Amino acid sequence: MGVFDSLRKKRKGGQGQVRGSTKQDTAHLDDWASQRHGVEAFLEPRTHVTEATVLLVAHDGEWTRRRIANPEAAAEFAKKRQMPLYEVERVGYPKRMREYQARQKRERG
Repeated sequence: MGVFDSLRKKRKGGQGQVRGSTKQDTAHLDDWASQRHGVEAFLEPRTHVTEATVLLVAHDGEWTRRRIANPEAAAEFAKKRQMPLYEVERVGYPKRMREYQARQKRERG
């Protein structure tokens, strides 16, 4: 037994569990988008830790992110709410989001 073996979390079947989306994730996205205008959706790809995520960005750069079941569910979510959906891997993150984060950092610090 190695020095750090007792500190490592045990994994089922030797592999980590990827957390999927929940109804609460979708409800949060719905609620958030309904309270803002100029909202666009950005699909982020699946990682080793999470399923695909949807990033919603409002007109002023405010944003939120939640898990989504798969890219098809993201497309359905955006279509139902009549908002554009972009793939982050293709278009990158919007400038207004980066500017919003910079403003928030200045205000806090």
